[in-house]
Amino acid sequence: MSVSIESYDHSNVVDYHYGKFPPSELDVNRLIEPLARAQDAISRYDQMLLSLPNSELLLAPLRQSEAVISSRMEGTISTVDEVMIYEAESQDDGSTQVTRDDTFEVFLYTTVLRRAQSAVADGEPINEGLIKNAHRILLSFGRGASKSPGQYKTDQNYIGDDRRKVIYFKPISPLQLQSAMQNMLSFIETSPMLHLFKVAVAHVEFEALHPFNDGNGRIGRLLITLLLWKLDLIHKPHFYISAFFETHKEEYIELMRAVSRDGDWTSWTAFFLTAIAKQAESNLQTAKRITALYDEMKEPFREISGSKWHLAAQDSIFENPIFKNRQLIKRSGMPKHVATRITKLLHEGGLLRELRPASGRRGALYMFEPLMEIVRA
Repeated sequence: MSVSIESYDHSNVVDYHYGKFPPSELDVNRLIEPLARAQDAISRYDQMLLSLPNSELLLAPLRQSEAVISSRMEGTISTVDEVMIYEAESQDDGSTQVTRDDTFEVFLYTTVLRRAQSAVADGEPINEGLIKNAHRILLSFGRGASKSPGQYKTDQNYIGDDRRKVIYFKPISPLQLQSAMQNMLSFIETSPMLHLFKVAVAHVEFEALHPFNDGNGRIGRLLITLLLWKLDLIHKPHFYISAFFETHKEEYIELMRAVSRDGDWTSWTAFFLTAIAKQAESNLQTAKRITALYDEMKEPFREISGSKWHLAAQDSIFENPIFKNRQLIKRSGMPKHVATRITKLLHEGGLLRELRPASGRRGALYMFEPLMEIVRA
């Protein structure tokens, strides 16, 4: 988070590491073991992705979960349920609603994740244009709209703790930011460094540059997913790491500070590799639970719906486990009367829970609880 230095304790502040990026060397001997664990874990996770007939369909709810956790690290508090409910309501042309600012901000981050992934899939390079556009969307409405969406900082910013009123890092000066961003992107594009090392070094550099007035942490963690994908470490853009960083937030911050304070890129890289390994293992278990549930639900969906559209309904509901009939019709292509009948039967059969009954022009809101239990975990 970026804060004003006035009235804050900055006796222990660390300054950006001018002239010391990229690191001249890493202690590879210290990194061999964590590298091997990270490569093994992410490879097993990637094989799982490749085995899925439609990873986007099955793992899309994890994107909302990542948005919730990554935003929570910056003090924006919402839940996966709130974000999915908002998304379902916002797609219904016949409804208007009021939502909490925090929920709307997290919803914007899910939009950023989708659009950035789509842009890279379409061949767009990871460059300043992509980064600025992602930031523009992230801060396009609400509290972020006054913080120069899509524009680099023009004043010196600081990283600290509002609750403790402490400043612990002074990012790069805005006067030197433009060349530093270009240097970082050139490093990503041309450095012969091992790819996992490169992603680790690029992430800490982006956070140390802190190029925007707000939203830097969320954009930085988005870049991890995009870089892992762009560098062919994963074949599909479904790797989210914020849960590990949140659990180890103090160590995450302190090791990034140590890069600038002590030139200790190696300890940071070892931590990052551990994060990759642990999160890959966790992601793999979650993906297995989702795919097992999908297979388990094929017969109940078929029996209860009694329709040739049962697989289309199941696919749509797994991709968006909180929905209205309007969205089910649009995503599955089934006729309106069929969708209405299927949701009614699935609700009566206990597979769907009605969160909100139909009222006037506003359709009923449904939840597929078995999948939500996995996504919330």
